[in-house]
Amino acid sequence: MNSPTLAVTRSDALRLKTLLNSEFVIAIGGERTHLSEFKDRLERAVVLESQDMMPDVVTMNSTIRLLDLDLNEVDTYTLVYPEEACIAEGKLSILSPLGTMIFGCRVGESVTCHVSGHQNRKQVEKITFQPERIGAFNL
Repeated sequence: MNSPTLAVTRSDALRLKTLLNSEFVIAIGGERTHLSEFKDRLERAVVLESQDMMPDVVTMNSTIRLLDLDLNEVDTYTLVYPEEACIAEGKLSILSPLGTMIFGCRVGESVTCHVSGHQNRKQVEKITFQPERIGAFNL
């Protein structure tokens, strides 16, 4: 199944490609399925200047409301780089299975994430903060 083409800002694309090829990612198992798939999506991505990013797309440092389609519960996360991740504070790592799946999603889109043998269906309900929307291009 082909997933929609990913739209990514130039700065996110550069930083994410560097991260995915880093010793850190290799050490944590860079060949894990979700990371390999994310790397492939990133290679095929449409690269945009930050000011041209659509306001309804999940970018790095976006804060989003995710609806769990099975439990009908809403969680709020900020998508961050691994060094900032703290799930207790709602800071979701881009390297997590859910993080790689929601990156580049548009409001209203849903994803199915496989974690520990379980399927989790999530829908991007709302983006409450997107750096590009407010002109914060260097977060």
